[in-house]
Amino acid sequence: MAFTEFRPLDEKSLIEYIKATPSLSSKLDNNFDDLKIKEVGDGNLNFVYIVSGSTGSFVIKQALPYIRCIGASWPMTKERAYFEAVTLKEQGRLCPEHVPEVYHFDHTMSLIGMRYLEPPHIILRKGLIAGIEYPLLAEHMSEFMARTLFFTSLLYNSTTNHKRAVAEFCGNVELCRLTEQVVFSDPYKVSEYNRWTSPYLDSDAEMVREDNTLKLKVAELKSMFCERAQALIHGDLHTGSVMVTCESTQVIDPEFAFYGPMGFDIGAFLGNLILAFFAQDGHADQGNDRKTYKEWILRVIDETWNLFHKKFIELWDEHKDGHGEAYLSAIYNNLELQQLVREKFMKDLFHDMLGFGAAKMIRRIVGVAHVEDFESIKDAGKRADCERRALELAKMLLKDREKFQGITEVVTAIQKIQL
Repeated sequence: MAFTEFRPLDEKSLIEYIKATPSLSSKLDNNFDDLKIKEVGDGNLNFVYIVSGSTGSFVIKQALPYIRCIGASWPMTKERAYFEAVTLKEQGRLCPEHVPEVYHFDHTMSLIGMRYLEPPHIILRKGLIAGIEYPLLAEHMSEFMARTLFFTSLLYNSTTNHKRAVAEFCGNVELCRLTEQVVFSDPYKVSEYNRWTSPYLDSDAEMVREDNTLKLKVAELKSMFCERAQALIHGDLHTGSVMVTCESTQVIDPEFAFYGPMGFDIGAFLGNLILAFFAQDGHADQGNDRKTYKEWILRVIDETWNLFHKKFIELWDEHKDGHGEAYLSAIYNNLELQQLVREKFMKDLFHDMLGFGAAKMIRRIVGVAHVEDFESIKDAGKRADCERRALELAKMLLKDREKFQGITEVVTAIQKIQL
């Protein structure tokens, strides 16, 4: 069976594909007798298969030419698989401890073969819903974000190499446009794809659409998202793009990757942790009020930013005399000036992170694609109460992000809204 043209694979044709692909069949020692294939894609865009046998296992991910959760009425480029494969390899090179290895990429079939993250790995979002604590989460995620963002920025690279990389990822324009639409546009206008917990949040959704200050602030963020090629960002770094155990943290699904603002990745991750925090009351029961777990989430938020800040500055200091052309040593040639530069950079990044995180939260409450943290709360009234508190915080962060001087103030604001 030839695979010279794109076609969606099912379980039967996938077996034939694996047999015809040495980089995959070798992972199974060419033993297909007890092969098991399970389709596990629960996302919005792709087919995902777990392939396992007695001699090996891996994951196959195939991009479809449309948005899976909506159908052929919303076309989507298959080229996203190329950008995902390139990003997995690059981020895996920069942070191999926290990115699964790529075994195979087929451009024609828009297909990636990669390491299977075996149980007890689960999607972080599901762990947060279940109330599981992950003691190394802040350490691991801060490491991943610090290394992948620093080493793909002008703090480390020459402008020539940076622009070459930016140019390549400009090809991922369709997924960038999707983000522009669902994060920075749709929630602020009437859109056929928007939804919310109705009728409870009808007036809340309307207030978002009529808030002029909110619209001015989100316009600033959209401009930054579209125009600022600061570093190679994952582009969709929510808690559904992270798989975890108590000892391991693995970042997956970077198909939205491009050169954009660093704060978008950090904000996406911390914003989704904040959503998880506000969802906890909806998952509380007589046996567990989730108060202790909510305190743990707040600690992770605090520690993730503080550890990221520390690691990022350490990388900057270690490579300050390297090839990076953002701040040439001949100009920034004294300790006082270097310290001022770093303080300004990290302050701006902190505020960027708050803004993008808030925008990501808003779209998950009144936009097209919601989060399981809230959706799994069966009581609609209780769900709406949780969502309303999260929305209130997000609007405040988006409009007043420059007023916050540190992550501790953000945690305090979360706690005040929760009361």
